[in-house]
Amino acid sequence: MALKIGDQVPDLSLKDETGKEFNFRNADNKALVVYFYPKNFTPGCTREACGFRDSYEDFRELGAEVIGVSSDSKESHSKFKIKHQLPFLLLSDFNKKARKAFGVRSNLLGLLPGRETFVFNKAGNLIFRFNSLNSSIHIEEAFIALRKSLQE
Repeated sequence: MALKIGDQVPDLSLKDETGKEFNFRNADNKALVVYFYPKNFTPGCTREACGFRDSYEDFRELGAEVIGVSSDSKESHSKFKIKHQLPFLLLSDFNKKARKAFGVRSNLLGLLPGRETFVFNKAGNLIFRFNSLNSSIHIEEAFIALRKSLQE
């Protein structure tokens, strides 16, 4: 079942690129920008990751942590993170339990894992959900939603 605006961030844990467990509910009173992407080292996914990297400090200034999620292995995540100097966590969802918990659907007739971004406020409630194959607009949409929520 897909997450709806107002829903709590799922209570689940995934391993990051170092093998350390990360639980989405233990965000230390930070807003979360969680983006799901198909695969490390592909052109669109690299562009998206580097876009979040380049805007990372802007998100941090708003009290948010950025987290990337794909089904790639922790070893692949580690290489991807180092190569592109990514300052945020990359979580391995090899069994797709996070995709199921968040309700991320596949694209292109089920051939590609979905590309979707979720923004949660500091209380852990979903305030914005964005689905688009266009990787370059996820960063701006997430930033606008987060900034807007802080002004309310």
